[in-house]
Amino acid sequence: MEINEATLQFIRAHQKEDVRRLALQGHKYPEVDLPVALTQIAGRQMAGEKIPLWQQVDGIYYPRHLSLEQCSSEATARYKRYVIHKENRGKEESLTDLTGGFGIDCAFLAPLFETVSYVERQEELCQLATHNFPLLGLDHIQVRQGDAVSYLQTMPPVNWISIDPARRDDNGGKTIAISDCEPDVSKLEELLLEKAEHVMIKLSPMLDLSLALQEMNHVCGVHVVAVNNECKELLLILGREQIAQSVLPICCVNIDSHHRDRDVNLPYQSFVFTREQEQDSTCEWASFVESYLYEPNAALLKAGAFKCIAQTYQLKKLHPNSHLYTSDLLVSGFPGRTFRVTRSCSFNKKEMKLLLGSAKKANLTIRNFPSTVPELRKRLKLSEGGSIYLFATTLADEQKILVRCEKVNAD
Repeated sequence: MEINEATLQFIRAHQKEDVRRLALQGHKYPEVDLPVALTQIAGRQMAGEKIPLWQQVDGIYYPRHLSLEQCSSEATARYKRYVIHKENRGKEESLTDLTGGFGIDCAFLAPLFETVSYVERQEELCQLATHNFPLLGLDHIQVRQGDAVSYLQTMPPVNWISIDPARRDDNGGKTIAISDCEPDVSKLEELLLEKAEHVMIKLSPMLDLSLALQEMNHVCGVHVVAVNNECKELLLILGREQIAQSVLPICCVNIDSHHRDRDVNLPYQSFVFTREQEQDSTCEWASFVESYLYEPNAALLKAGAFKCIAQTYQLKKLHPNSHLYTSDLLVSGFPGRTFRVTRSCSFNKKEMKLLLGSAKKANLTIRNFPSTVPELRKRLKLSEGGSIYLFATTLADEQKILVRCEKVNAD
């Protein structure tokens, strides 16, 4: 990919400006390839939030918006590197990334390996990777244009394979099963494990985890990854051994990407459980909301760690379907948000008036409650924001309640 000097100068001079406004000024810069310039400016701006390390490297070229939107973030790529480093406990010889894309995952995993192959069928992305990897000090990555399945069939054996199947059907709809993805890794499982000792499969958080585990026979690890309490990825680790689903470790992780003072390890919450533990766990039901309220992070909710989280932290659960917990004494280290309860009430108008007082705004959450957030916000006449947190939910006896809280800051 070649960018002329006039276009490069334009990109540097306008890198922080609104691309929509710049798009109207093309006639002022006849020597500038404006579509290319706007793509690079928009990409650099998006990288500031999604891939901050790359934004600091001068000369990185960015793809069109869709490719950048769909690629991994720096936070999730760093976590994948942590997973493989922990598994390897040393430097492995070889990695093949069969679905290279913009190359974020490949770039962050590459330092763990002696040799790396990046495979991508889109010529434009291959050109970007060829340009960008040397700027990042990753000269040992070999860029190969080609189809993932075709390359897999003829590639030499490696230590690790990384693959990210496309997650939309022919009509653009979201899929929930591995068999609906392209390529279908459930059909490729045996071939993948012939070619590699371990395989990391990145899946959409929209996929059904239980169904995914039924479709695959050699899963030895599961990671449910959230960033800033938004579920982003499901990672399946395949190995040549077989592990019963009931004892398969499921690691739920919520990464805090807002704290970037640590170069390698972003701070994160984690909780590991098995389906056997969840099935065997018992929890006590709360007849009322006690002094503290706990809301599990998005990764825990996706993974279904509902009873074992209560037993582990000795909490009472409000309702089988509410997935909120309570305790009289503060429990530290809970993997989610913790709140101090200031008052709770039924939906009696007089009680609600006492609970809300003079509040004009609040952060409203609904769990197992027959109303939407906009509907209830309108009913309570509250705008969004502020330091007050309200939870509309249901107790084990089916009583509908409103809980007013203050957030407890993490240690």
